[in-house]
Amino acid sequence: MSKALIIIDIQNDYFENGAMELVGSLQASENAKQVLSKFRDEKLPIVHIQHLSVAPGSFFFLPETEGQKIHDNVKPLKGEKVFEKYYPNSFRDTGLLDYLQSQNINELVFVGMMTQMCIDATVRAAKDLEFECTVIGDATATRDLELNGNTVKASDVQTAFLAGLSFFYADVKNTEDYLINN
Repeated sequence: MSKALIIIDIQNDYFENGAMELVGSLQASENAKQVLSKFRDEKLPIVHIQHLSVAPGSFFFLPETEGQKIHDNVKPLKGEKVFEKYYPNSFRDTGLLDYLQSQNINELVFVGMMTQMCIDATVRAAKDLEFECTVIGDATATRDLELNGNTVKASDVQTAFLAGLSFFYADVKNTEDYLINN
C-alpha cells in the first residue's frame, strides 16, 4: 500500500492576527509538523494544498497576500507537490487525483484546516474515490460557528465533524498514536 500526506490549507490567515483566525490553529499546525517530519524522514509523498479565494466578497486567502501563504510550520520543501484550489474539495479542478493515481497512491493521511469545511469535503471525496483515509484529528482546527443566533463552540464543531468522518470515511487518530503506531 502506498500512502501520501495531504496538508490542507495551513495558511497564515488562519493564525493569530490573520483574517480568519481559528481556535487552536497553532497547536494543530505543530501536530501537523510532527506528522510532516515523519513523512519526510520516511521519504513518503507529501502534498500541500493551498486555497486561494477569488470569489467576490472574499476577505481571506486573497491571492498575493501574506495571509494566503502556507504557514512556516509546514512550509513546502523543494520537490514537495503544491496544488492551488478554489473550492473546499481539494480534488475539484486541481491535479490532485491525477497526481495520486500517477504515483499509485491508495492511502491518504490528512492534516489541515478547517475541519468542517475543506477537511470534511476532501476526505469524503477521497473515500468516494476509493482511497483509504486517515485524519489526524488534533492536527486539524476550526472555529466557532453561528446558526440561527446560536453559537456552536469550535470544540463541539471539531468533535462532531471528526465523529462523522470516523463513522465511515476515515480512521481518526491523534498525532501521538499515529506517530507511535505507523
